[in-house]
Amino acid sequence: MNAFICIGGEIFPEGIWERPEEGDLIIAADSGYRNAVLLGITPTLAVGDFDSMPEGELPKEVERLTVPAEKDFTDAQLAVDIALKRGCRIFTIVGGLGGRLDHTLSCLGILEGINKKGGFAVITDGRNRIRFIKNTSELIPRSQFRYFSLIAADPIVKGITIEGGKYPLKNATLRREHQFAVSNEVDGNCALVSVRRGGIFLVESKDMLTQK
Repeated sequence: MNAFICIGGEIFPEGIWERPEEGDLIIAADSGYRNAVLLGITPTLAVGDFDSMPEGELPKEVERLTVPAEKDFTDAQLAVDIALKRGCRIFTIVGGLGGRLDHTLSCLGILEGINKKGGFAVITDGRNRIRFIKNTSELIPRSQFRYFSLIAADPIVKGITIEGGKYPLKNATLRREHQFAVSNEVDGNCALVSVRRGGIFLVESKDMLTQK
């Protein structure tokens, strides 16, 4: 079973092609319910402290799990933990990338946490699409996203190779304080990113100057 999780934050529905498939676990984390509505999706479950939603906005037919506002995890983390406990290993997360920077950074940490537990996740708001990869390779097909960037998550990431990119790399090293692998482009039908040692955030982005 896969998980499709909608969380808070501004999204751009016209740029989000991901949709849940039959049998997926669909969770709305607090105000992420509104993003689910924008995508025309009905959640299986809504979780959170619901401090961002007025009483009565959530339909009664949607299962609801309410937790205290004062807690040691975010609503997004709660949704992911529930999905992991229910056996989900592939995650699509919608939202969380616009607005407050602290929320965005927290969501990046969630991607890394899912990877450490043997899962795979992507988070998108329609203008950006982010994956976390470590000690592996990932294919980037040509798509609506013009740019892709590699952001080091570990202090030192070694053996980075980019094939099929406008700016290729071979066995390069990235450091967290020196992020130079930014604003690359797919030069053909796809690009292949390989990482020998360490973790990176693979970020695909639209050109904000020309695309809505």
